[in-house]
Amino acid sequence: MIPAGFGYSRAGSAGEALSLLAEHGDEAKLLAGGHSLLPLMKLRLAQPEMLIDIGDVTDLSYVEFRNDHVAIGAGTRHRDVERSTVLAAQAPLVAHAASQVGDPQVRNRGTIGGSLAHGDPASDLPSVALASGASMVVRGPSGERVVPAADFFVGFLETAVGPDELLTEIRFPVAASEGWSFQKFNRRAQDWAIVGASVLAGPGGGVALVNVGPSPTISAAATAALRAGADAVDVGAAAADECDPTDDIHADTAYRRHLVRVLVERAVTEARA
Repeated sequence: MIPAGFGYSRAGSAGEALSLLAEHGDEAKLLAGGHSLLPLMKLRLAQPEMLIDIGDVTDLSYVEFRNDHVAIGAGTRHRDVERSTVLAAQAPLVAHAASQVGDPQVRNRGTIGGSLAHGDPASDLPSVALASGASMVVRGPSGERVVPAADFFVGFLETAVGPDELLTEIRFPVAASEGWSFQKFNRRAQDWAIVGASVLAGPGGGVALVNVGPSPTISAAATAALRAGADAVDVGAAAADECDPTDDIHADTAYRRHLVRVLVERAVTEARA
């Protein structure tokens, strides 16, 4: 469990990080909290020649209320997201889900941007971004672009962030008056979810799932049923019927589909309570 050799450089700003990415090309990887990248390096599933540390880039760490959305810097620690009074008032689903990530050690080092950019299909926060209709701000050599969450997660451990780009900000629509719920089923408190679900009620809300496929996904059928006012049982059934989970050592397809139905039903019930 020893990673291959690599170079190391610490960036002082987002601009410097982008310059270093341009200098080192495809062989460079960004390092923030390290909870996603370092385990892959120890298993030698990732062997970057250069690590660019953005953990101390202060201009990527903030939570700001901006009229119709809350902007979160990609370098903001999970713990700061969890404790944000702005999010508690304007987008409480986000703050709650951050409190469920890993354990206190992970939440004090891991970042929201690292979690989303990694694109792990079992991660908690991608489902929140999808259900909330969030947008990702990505900066690169050609400037800045805004990517809807629905277009951000494109495959297994693959997102819309290019090798020469940096996720800088996540924008969550204000949902102060909307009902919400975050549900996940795992073996132990700090484990990845065997299945997870986020629900945001209201006109712009949706139903999103994790660990039921190669990437986090919005359940189109369940979202349509939710917005049409279907009862919780029917929304859960719609999510279960639409998904096609894969087998692994933790659960088979039938069990995961059962969990989807149960968790979505619970989430819709709680969101509407």
